[in-house]
Amino acid sequence: MDRKRRTVVGTVKSAKMQKTIVVLVERLELHPKYKKYMRRRTKLYAHDERDECEAGDRVLLMETRPLSKLKCWRVVKKL
Repeated sequence: MDRKRRTVVGTVKSAKMQKTIVVLVERLELHPKYKKYMRRRTKLYAHDERDECEAGDRVLLMETRPLSKLKCWRVVKKL
């Protein structure tokens, strides 16, 4: 039973912590009443094992088990 994990693409906002980065993920969401697309943002904390990401990089994240209080994503690769 190999479950497919979620992946998202985002921009690194901060890389000041050790082996942890903050990634901003943007998505478009349709407003139910006004039928207009709104831009929504989510801030995710991700595990960067090799400490290779810097602010401004585009990265692919994969969902993983909880690694700390806030971290439950890990970096797959830099894009």
